[in-house]
Amino acid sequence: MDLPEEVASATSSAGDHNQTRRIICTTGCGRPVNVCLCHTLPSTPIPTAAKIVILHHPHERRHKLATVPLLSRCLLNCEIIVGRKLKYGQSKLLDSLHDQACENPNLPLGRALYLFPGPNALPFAEVNRFGSSCDFIGMDDFVLILFDGTWKHAKEMVLASLPFLSKFAIQVCLDFDAGVDGGTIFDSDLILRKEPFAGCMSTMEAVARCLRVLEPNGIDIETRIIEVLKAMVSFQACFLKPMKPRPRLMKTSTGRNDKSDSTDSVC
Repeated sequence: MDLPEEVASATSSAGDHNQTRRIICTTGCGRPVNVCLCHTLPSTPIPTAAKIVILHHPHERRHKLATVPLLSRCLLNCEIIVGRKLKYGQSKLLDSLHDQACENPNLPLGRALYLFPGPNALPFAEVNRFGSSCDFIGMDDFVLILFDGTWKHAKEMVLASLPFLSKFAIQVCLDFDAGVDGGTIFDSDLILRKEPFAGCMSTMEAVARCLRVLEPNGIDIETRIIEVLKAMVSFQACFLKPMKPRPRLMKTSTGRNDKSDSTDSVC
């Protein structure tokens, strides 16, 4: 049965629109063509003295907001390992660090750094001073290890990797405050997903902040990476609608605030 002309036209237009959305950029960013970011990527991957190793959770490979695929196109010395934990045999670089530490147990740790917030982590701002105290040759000795996934997954990945990682790497962290709620895409042009607490950030932003400290031209590298992230967030923000608080949640929140205020006044 033939469709009316108007219906056929609408169906054809919808099909063409869906087909356009499915076309993937295969020459650069690997994203749908309607949100292509090739114009923001460096013409050639940026070389760095420090080496970057990222454990990429399998679920993140299917997530449209994952930043690691773009990060690997921005940086030359960026190794991506897909998995749920780090172990011997996945990376020649990490294997060599492990073997060196096992063969020379008296050597101080510090060349390899794994980034994850925690009370015992070394503040990243002190990394260069720490490296100097250990008589390292220079910036090119540093290996930065990151865990890419949801914060729940990242914590699991770190714990699962410690039997291997703890033999040759030390924990470092950027500034964070677990007592303050994290931001959302409505709060910053660098946030793609709701963060659990202040100081949390995407893997791409974390790498940019770290390279600012580690690299001689760190500020320039940070700027280039942040430009790509901002463009990605900007595209995502275009598809979002402002959210209105639900009446029930507003009532609950008001009740909690009243209770909190009364408690403060008693104290």
